[in-house]
This record gives sequence, C-alpha cells and structure tokens, in this order.
Amino acid sequence: MLHVENLTLKYGQSQILHGVNLNAAVGEVTTIMGTNGVGKTSLLKAIAGRHPYAGGTMALDGADLMHPTPFAAARAGIAYVPQGREIFPMMSVRENLQTGFACLPKADHTIPDHIFDLFPVLNDMIERRGGDLSGGQQQQLAIARALITRPKVLLLDEPTEGIQPNIIQQIGRVIRTLCDQGDMAIVLVEQFFDFAYDLGSEFTVLKRGEVVFNKRAETLSRDELYQQVLV
Repeated sequence: MLHVENLTLKYGQSQILHGVNLNAAVGEVTTIMGTNGVGKTSLLKAIAGRHPYAGGTMALDGADLMHPTPFAAARAGIAYVPQGREIFPMMSVRENLQTGFACLPKADHTIPDHIFDLFPVLNDMIERRGGDLSGGQQQQLAIARALITRPKVLLLDEPTEGIQPNIIQQIGRVIRTLCDQGDMAIVLVEQFFDFAYDLGSEFTVLKRGEVVFNKRAETLSRDELYQQVLV
C-alpha cells in the first residue's frame, strides 16, 4: 500500500497542495478527481519524485520514501505515466520499452511476454518509431513502458486524454486486468467521469490543493460523486 500523509507542495512562493492524505491499496484503483488546476498532477509528481514536496510523509509497504528522486521512486516500485505520455518520438517502440530497464537489475532487462498480451499492437509495431504511432498507441506504449519497471504502484495521469473511444475501452480492460492480478496499487487521475467511476474503488476529490471529499465506491452513488466533482 502507498500511504501519503499531510503532504504539502510549493512552486516557489505558491503553495499548491495543503495537507493531502491518500491511501492506495493493492488490487484497487484509487481515483483522484477535480477540476483543472486543483493539484491532481502536482500530487502525482510529488509521489513520483518529480517535484520535491515541502512537508508530510510518503510510505510504500510501510517504508518511508524520504523525499525520493524520480530514480529512487522508480527503484522503490513507483511507476508514473505522465499526462501527455512523454514517449521518445525518434526511438523505436522496442527502445522506448527498454528505457524502463534503467531502474531494474541487469538480470531483469527483458520485455515480459505479458506486455504484448496486454498491448498486442506494440508487438506489431515493435520496430516503428514512437513518434509514428497514433495518440492511442503512444498511450499504450507509455503504460507498457511503466509496467516494464515491475511497479508496486502505478500512477496514471489522464490516460484517456485525446484518445479514441476503442482505445479508451482497451485501457480500461488493462487496468481491470492489472487490478485482478493483485500485485499492484493503481492511482488514477482522470477527468473522463464515466471512465473514472467505472474503475474506481476509492474516490478522492481535490479542490484548491485540498482533499474535500473521500469515499469508497461501495458507499457512493454516481450522482453524489458527480456533484462533488462539479462543486
């Protein structure tokens, strides 16, 4: 489990996150929602070590992460799929996937077969440049690259953004499959309400960098969540 407690984050003199608490359990999708500019991406960047947080604690499996660098976070088992995908356009699909080896011991520098079971199109396009793929294919590549690192926690930032509906459905199936495997926690930032609602096990709503709502899916109606996100 990922445990985030009282997390604060600043950009210069501006405080972006104010005492955020978050728990992400293995085998579940913890969904973070809210309107644009409320700190959702900043929270994921803090967890992934991309932006140093000012205060609070983060722990993975009970071990304090101690303000990790991106490499240290990845080495600990946190994989981040950023908004905008950030694949390497001039590198092949194979080479993009191999960048996930960086935080693994040399003995694990192989692309597991299950990556292509989840995303068959990547096997078909293994030697094609990343920049030649469609937006949906690039999103699949970005998720696959994160899975190469064998994460304990998978952070997904707006995975449906700019993606065609059939690929959105496939990504949803992949997320369900990963949950069913029961060996990782998934934290999902998403503005596509139906996608988030269908997948979420627990919902956290941010407003102005603060948690204003948190509830389990089984105790939550669609209308109640919708109203919270719109407020």
